[in-house]
This record gives sequence, structure tokens and C-alpha cells, in this order.
Amino acid sequence: MRYVSFIDNGVPCWGRLDGETITDLSAVAPDLKTAIANGLPGPDAGGRTLSLGDVELAPVIPNPGKIFCVGHNYESHCVETNRAKTDHPSIFIRFADTLVGANGPIVRPAVSSDFDFEAELAVVIGKGGRAISEDDAMAHVAGISCFNDVSVRDWQWHSRQFTPGKNFPATGPFGPALVTLDEIADLDAVSVESYLNGECMQSATLDHMLFPISVVISYISQFTPLSPGDVIATGTPGGVGAKRNPPVWLKPGDDIEIRVTGVGSLFNRVVEEG
Repeated sequence: MRYVSFIDNGVPCWGRLDGETITDLSAVAPDLKTAIANGLPGPDAGGRTLSLGDVELAPVIPNPGKIFCVGHNYESHCVETNRAKTDHPSIFIRFADTLVGANGPIVRPAVSSDFDFEAELAVVIGKGGRAISEDDAMAHVAGISCFNDVSVRDWQWHSRQFTPGKNFPATGPFGPALVTLDEIADLDAVSVESYLNGECMQSATLDHMLFPISVVISYISQFTPLSPGDVIATGTPGGVGAKRNPPVWLKPGDDIEIRVTGVGSLFNRVVEEG
């Protein structure tokens, strides 16, 4: 099943996506996060139908309680950043008000031009919990989506803390849809790719993760309870713009697309702040 959050004539809605058609399920629950907590409706749930092209897609979960991001979770990215492997995942936080829906603008801040892309797979928590075991972790997943952890590199590198460079407004594209795991035949074979103006910049499969999804979920749940609708961006492969020679920075007018096998394409265009 595929679910989307969207805006219709200024009203936030959510529904089931079937091809280019959305079945509005807003009468079932006020938002997708609540629906996940209550149990996602099946294929027989009905409502008014809309064309995907007639609505504005919102971030898949517009109002997550927590957004966790995993740093340096692919060996290729560790190599290009000259980072040694660690015994535990590197975790940092994003704010919900940084999120952008598919096709929405990514805003390059006026204070920097060191603006970079990071293709990632996002995991949405379905069943909450604390101290979740690795064996049980995947049972806590509602589904997956595409994520672009757009980074303001100079602000990220002001200190050892990533938070400033990861939390400028409109720098967290997330979408287009939440895809339940029954739609994915082989999760390890899922590829995560970025395309800048049509050119492939990053590509790796999930089996190249240093810390698999189950490990990341278990680790995070040891220090904080996970709740339905929480989001985990699971890390980016090598090929980011900052580590190219010369660096490749996102600039206004650029098109950046994140592709995840079985999920689809997350497309956004870069605009200048103001």
C-alpha cells in the first residue's frame, strides 16, 4: 500500500495512492501519523477520489514527533569523508519544520552557498516502543520513503555538532509516498540514488549500510522511546557534492531527484532564499 499527505485547496489531507489517483481517507483519521498509530486502513477503505496532479504533495509525515538522521552509514561515504568506522551509529536530529514535500522548492539560505544533497531512505515508525530488540525492529516499521538530507555544509562544519547545517527551513524533502514493506520484495537490494539535473551522483544498495535498519531502530530506542510517525533518515551513500573535486554545490534552478527502488522518485528544485 502507498499513502500520501497532501494539500487540497488549502486543506491538509491524506489518502491512499493508486497510480495517479488518490483516495482521500481524511475521514478515517485527521492525518497520516494518527492513522499509523490507529492502524492503517486496508484497500477497501473508501473516500472521494482525486487526481495526483491536482493536489500539492506535503511531506509524507508533516508532523513527526521526532526525526532522527544517521551519519556516515555507508562505507563509500565514510571513505570520501575520511571517517573511521565506529561501533555505534552516529545520530543527529532534524526539526519537523525543515520538511518539504515532493515537487516543493528547496530553499538555499542567503548565508551560505555550500549547499549539498544527500540521497537517503527514510523509515517511518509504525509501532512505538522502548528498548526494541534488533530481531523485533522491523515489526515496528510502518513503511519507507525517499528523503533528501540537504546540508548547509559550512554551517554543519562550524563545530563537531551537525545540527545547524541540517536544520535550515525547507531543506528536508520527504516523499512522495509512504510505501509499506509488503510492496518491497528484497529490502537489501533496494537502491538509493540521487540525480542532479539528470546526472546520477550517488548510488548504493541498502546491503552496503554499515548499520542496517534493524540495528538503527534498536539503538535509537535504547535512549528514547519511538512513537508512531517518527522518522529515521538512514544515511547517504558516497558521492555527495562536498567531496567531489571540485565540489558540486546545489544552486538556484538546479533539479535534484532522489530515487529509491520500489518507492519512486522525490523531485525538487532549488530556489534562492527570499
